Amino acid sequence: MVRALLVDDHAVVRAGLRALLEASGRAEVVGEASSGEEAVRKARILEPDIVVMDLAMPGMDGVQATRRIAALGIETKVLVLTVHDEDEFLLPALNAGADGFLNKSAADTDLMGAIEAVVRGHSYLPRRAAELIARQKKQRRGAGEEPEPLSDRERTVIELTARGFSAAEAGREMCLSRKTVEGYISRAKLKLGLGNRRDIVRFALENGLLRPEAEE
Repeated sequence: MVRALLVDDHAVVRAGLRALLEASGRAEVVGEASSGEEAVRKARILEPDIVVMDLAMPGMDGVQATRRIAALGIETKVLVLTVHDEDEFLLPALNAGADGFLNKSAADTDLMGAIEAVVRGHSYLPRRAAELIARQKKQRRGAGEEPEPLSDRERTVIELTARGFSAAEAGREMCLSRKTVEGYISRAKLKLGLGNRRDIVRFALENGLLRPEAEE
């Protein structure tokens, strides 16, 4: 059972989302918040599996709240659920630490699947996510040297990590020990200048190693 915190400044929207999730029998709504400040406070206290986050709220908006939750150091994932177009809001949400992005128009059919994908460690993003991220990468690329290329095994462990595999699971997939896989991950992150799993997911999307869960 997935433990979810619902964040939206409209009570009727929260009520609809609660009914939708509880009707699935696969999620428990452990809390609700009507503002970004309240979302951060309740995420810290409740440590839910996932926060379903609206973007447009008075005071602290959803992007700011997502950044604050990502900085708490807890295992909680964030799925952005919004009416706003991904062209404008996807990249700010991902940069803030969101793990998924879903338009509210698809909530009735896709919300539970998106939640479960994100909780499993997968990304759940619009079909155009890779295109938008690649465009940002191109815009930001300077005239400096390209990163040192990855070996085949480093590339494989980055792909598996981005898909949500733990080091032990990736080791079984590649017939390697967990310690060996962790070594490949560390070297790949060092070469690429990556910090955490969200950075790895972004790199995998930019380089065609990962297809957004929403496309599958």
